[in-house]
Amino acid sequence: MPIFMDRHEMAQVTAEAVANAHMEDLKLQERYGCRAITYWFDEVRGTAFCLFDAPSPAVVREMHRAAHGQVPNEIIEVKPAEVMAYLGRVLDPDLPPGESLREPAFRVLMFTDMANSTAITDALGDHAAFDLIRQHDEIVRNALMANGGREVDRAGDGFLASFFSVESGVTCAIEIQRVLERRNSAGGVTPIQVRIGLGAGEPVTDGSAIFGSVVNQTSRICACAPPQHILVSSVVRELCVGKKFDFSDIGPVSLKGFPNPVHLYEVSWKS
Repeated sequence: MPIFMDRHEMAQVTAEAVANAHMEDLKLQERYGCRAITYWFDEVRGTAFCLFDAPSPAVVREMHRAAHGQVPNEIIEVKPAEVMAYLGRVLDPDLPPGESLREPAFRVLMFTDMANSTAITDALGDHAAFDLIRQHDEIVRNALMANGGREVDRAGDGFLASFFSVESGVTCAIEIQRVLERRNSAGGVTPIQVRIGLGAGEPVTDGSAIFGSVVNQTSRICACAPPQHILVSSVVRELCVGKKFDFSDIGPVSLKGFPNPVHLYEVSWKS
């Protein structure tokens, strides 16, 4: 059967109430030929997301209606690999007895791209270029580990990573650029220059699947960034209000594959 993810807008609902609703789904799942796999609940945004193995979206709606009356606002079909890559799991996590699940499905995405990697390989040769890429990978992975980032995929000559918070994502991007600048300034080394793009969103938002749109948008944002620069979407910028970061307004930018210009901002990272 296909796998579906749904979204519920549930303002002023507690994590305990969402957990109880999930238990009611489990009681009725066999009657409707479904399997309630897991859920995520974001108390701050008042949204819940459920993952189902089910015959159709209509069956998911009917089961929710019969179990607890909380009919989803939106349902999309997803691939388990997409869910795992973006959200980090496809099963209920192990929780202490009596503990309710509080895990937001909102994610911040970061793409990095090593500039001029093909030219570097041509100039240095395969062996030296491989050593340079190894240094690049180590710097990025150390920054991810230090800032709670999760490596989702190797994206060409860079990385796709996810974070639970915008602060962690932007801090990680700044750290990567600063560590690379210190390395490049040491002298006697081939410079490593990286462009970085950040975007953010939820898995299901008003009829569009983040598994495609926001991932693609963040990739395009990264591609727009000059080497040694960090560009972010307006969502990331807005969620950083009141935090320690400085931004420059780039303005609306046309991104390949998107019909309307996307407003971008640049993160100042040089201390």
